[in-house]
Amino acid sequence: MAELARFTLDTPDDEIVEVVRIDGGAIIEDAIDVDMLNWLEAELRPWIDRTPGGLDNFSGHNTTRTGALVARSPACRELVMHPKVIDMANRFLGPYTNKIQLHLTQVINIKPGQGTQPLHRDRDAWGGYVPRDIDPQFNTMWALSDFTPDNGGTRIVPGSPGWDPERRADDDEKTQAAMGAGSVLLYSGSVIHGGGENRSDAERTGINITYTLGWLRTEENQFLSCPPSIAKDLDPELADLMGYSMGNYALGYYSDPDGMPGPVDLLTPEIVLGRKPTSKHDNSSLLVGD
Repeated sequence: MAELARFTLDTPDDEIVEVVRIDGGAIIEDAIDVDMLNWLEAELRPWIDRTPGGLDNFSGHNTTRTGALVARSPACRELVMHPKVIDMANRFLGPYTNKIQLHLTQVINIKPGQGTQPLHRDRDAWGGYVPRDIDPQFNTMWALSDFTPDNGGTRIVPGSPGWDPERRADDDEKTQAAMGAGSVLLYSGSVIHGGGENRSDAERTGINITYTLGWLRTEENQFLSCPPSIAKDLDPELADLMGYSMGNYALGYYSDPDGMPGPVDLLTPEIVLGRKPTSKHDNSSLLVGD
């Protein structure tokens, strides 16, 4: 059976990114400590317990998916901005964009009795329109509880990013991301994967945080999940990652519907939040009538 490569926080980022690019996945063990795990559990558990199960076999009737984590959890904000993960996400996606963005935040809680999720590639969310030689996502699954073969540890097919779309994995080509609480699974948007069957008597809880190319639509609508009333108080780099900034020249500008028209009627989201623009592009030519 194929196995996933395992690393530590001390492993050079380039080495890990290259493995994720080719194999589709890798594990960093003990990426966060017990104090961080306890903080996350304390903040997220009330939200997890209030989340209903999925509506279909793909989302899982005995699986809950709790989103809007940036708005709900200061601890998750730190997880989103984990320096090593952000650096690896930029290295992985950098060849295809000048700016990455936060794609999705959710707690995936697989309860006892949940069957296997259908194997899939996350990149299919864009309907196959992203060229095959571009991988649009860099994903993380943080283990809030232990991931085991019995409790629904993520199934993954190493090497599948390079496969033809029609190819299906044999059983001996699949593996599971068995890892202790505090470890993180890194995986690409092109790798074949899916949630595992929970045959145990305990929940399997993971925090799914993913990043994508700055010019693609995100799966989670960050502006509704974390509206400006909350985003204005976030760390500027986090707000920037969520899309409260110009993604490129003329990508993401804002016209205030309640403001009085003036010599400059096209604003950047940063200005709306009371900050200087963080984009490297000069927006001074965005004038009315241009």
